Amino acid sequence: MMNKFLLGCCFVIVCVVDGSHFRGGTITSRPYNNTPSGSSVPVIVRERWSWRRSAYAPACSPATIAAQAPMIGDGAWLNCVSGTCGAHWTGLYVPTYCTDFSAPLDVASGEYYQTYTIPLNIQFSIAFASGAWFGTLVVGSNGNWAVVGRISTIVRPDGYLNTSPIAVSLPILYKEINIQHVHVVQMSDFDGTDILKCRWSVGGTSTINQYNECAGVCNGIPGANLIQENCTIVFTLTAANWYAAAALQIEDFYNPAAVTANTPMSSVPLQFLFYGYANPGGCTTPPSIIGNRPNRACIGVLPGENITEYVVIQVFCTGKSIVEYVSSVPVGMKKSAILNPSTGIYHIILSWVPVASQYGPQAVCMGAVDNTNIQSNQWCITFLVGFKSPDVIRPSTVQGSASPVGTVFQNQTTFSIQTSISVNRPTRNDTKIYFRDATTGGTLVQSYDCGWSPEVTYTGFTIVIRFPVAPWIAGHFYYVTMDSGVASGTEFCGPESAPVTDPTYWVFNIWNPALSSTTTTTTTPFTTVTVTTKPTSTTSINTLLTTTGIVVTTTIPVTTVSTTTTSAATTLAPTTAGTTVSASTTESTVNVLYPSDLEKLCLQPILIMSVASGLVIIPIQALVMYAGFTKFSNLFNQNKANAKMRHQQRMKRVMRR
Repeated sequence: MMNKFLLGCCFVIVCVVDGSHFRGGTITSRPYNNTPSGSSVPVIVRERWSWRRSAYAPACSPATIAAQAPMIGDGAWLNCVSGTCGAHWTGLYVPTYCTDFSAPLDVASGEYYQTYTIPLNIQFSIAFASGAWFGTLVVGSNGNWAVVGRISTIVRPDGYLNTSPIAVSLPILYKEINIQHVHVVQMSDFDGTDILKCRWSVGGTSTINQYNECAGVCNGIPGANLIQENCTIVFTLTAANWYAAAALQIEDFYNPAAVTANTPMSSVPLQFLFYGYANPGGCTTPPSIIGNRPNRACIGVLPGENITEYVVIQVFCTGKSIVEYVSSVPVGMKKSAILNPSTGIYHIILSWVPVASQYGPQAVCMGAVDNTNIQSNQWCITFLVGFKSPDVIRPSTVQGSASPVGTVFQNQTTFSIQTSISVNRPTRNDTKIYFRDATTGGTLVQSYDCGWSPEVTYTGFTIVIRFPVAPWIAGHFYYVTMDSGVASGTEFCGPESAPVTDPTYWVFNIWNPALSSTTTTTTTPFTTVTVTTKPTSTTSINTLLTTTGIVVTTTIPVTTVSTTTTSAATTLAPTTAGTTVSASTTESTVNVLYPSDLEKLCLQPILIMSVASGLVIIPIQALVMYAGFTKFSNLFNQNKANAKMRHQQRMKRVMRR
């Protein structure tokens, strides 16, 4: 009866699907626990597929995404095609929960997870092989597809179970024809020491999968070159309104010897499409996703945590706007409508509460499309579920997490700030820390690339920045900002600290020795009226308190004109104008070390010194007291006095002889 039900479901799906609905996908796997125990291991297998949205009814929408129903995709199965097949692999049903869609681009995507109990120390390949691709493919038009992945439970040389790599992409990427393009596929591996390589999928049985990996779209991008070490495709599309299919395998190797021997531990497929368009004329600069997080950022999150991220998009051509986006997100992530907070700037808000079953890396990719159908470059970030990103601790007191703060000397060259967990140098170059001059409106004084700069060092929970030469101007105020990922954790892709853009986050100012305490008095000449100006004074910071700070008070003279009239009994005296100077006071407050604070800071050193001095003085005092009491005892002991007298008498008698 169940078989009939499944066949009926398959019949319904096939009836509403024509032969041009597939848009690519991927298969990954990981052990539930990477420490082997017993004779079998639970393995979580993940599938992600993209389809022509209009091929399914009801079409994917916000309502179907929220309800996680109905599922989308072919009523087919992922079957074991090589290696140790058996009862442990019962097949993986292809339909998935819809997570993303674009109505104008007519594409929908979804993913699904399932756990299998698999014997230890075996490996096998699973495949989704069916048909058909659509008719406007430059290679493989109306042909079949095959997507093949390798699952392994063989214990690694380091004693752990292997986790397959992960590679992410949007289902469709729009590229202008007759221009060379460079596209980097983001790939990563939870086993941080593995060596990753990317290759074209091939037909036949010569690879580790021992099965045709690409069917009709092998070498689907004519003339393309692939840089295997970082999975970079260099290509040129030549046909407008046609698609080219990229079919790749990402494989992980334990060490260089395994690379030489071509013995990967697992193999992950990734298939997606490039769409060629002709130059529309006019300004053709594509929009760009500029933040808040940079491309390839890694963000640590915990299950149950409310996550909010902003995708910030900028358009560079007058009259253009963002009207659509293509996305690839995990199950449960919500995306807002396109917001336009300012001219040329657009926002998409991502919100998500990850669950425990999503432990590990979860990729998010976005591509913005403007009103002339020009798409931005792909932007991808990774949420690492189950791990916490480091926080750069906000300076709050003089003796706090950052040094220095408050007022410092002009020759200051060493700065440091603390983090919430142990951190490493970021894995991405162009991750910078900035020192800006607030006095001149935020002018950049110096920046260092934390990805490689020797002036920035990482020691446990502390980031240290050393300037070769101090660039500060006396009397100026400065502040520090940081890119996302200046502090990066030690797990997997290195969970990144959030960007710091607040100009009040970490501030300091440079002592100006020219502003010593002075008082000046000026008296104006008079005819009939005498006017005396109020003193102009400036209180400078005590140089002995360079990092504690005091209230800086500056008195600025403000000049006004007053008129005095003198009258007599019979004649009217002339009017004389005089100059009067009044004063206005402005205050700039920095952190103050009050006497009570100083007392608290001194308690511990005083206690230590008291104990140390006591340990030294007490033995000396005991010796002195012992010597004193012994002396007094000898002076007042009668027996000793008599003995001394008898000794003196004997000596006198001896001397007389």
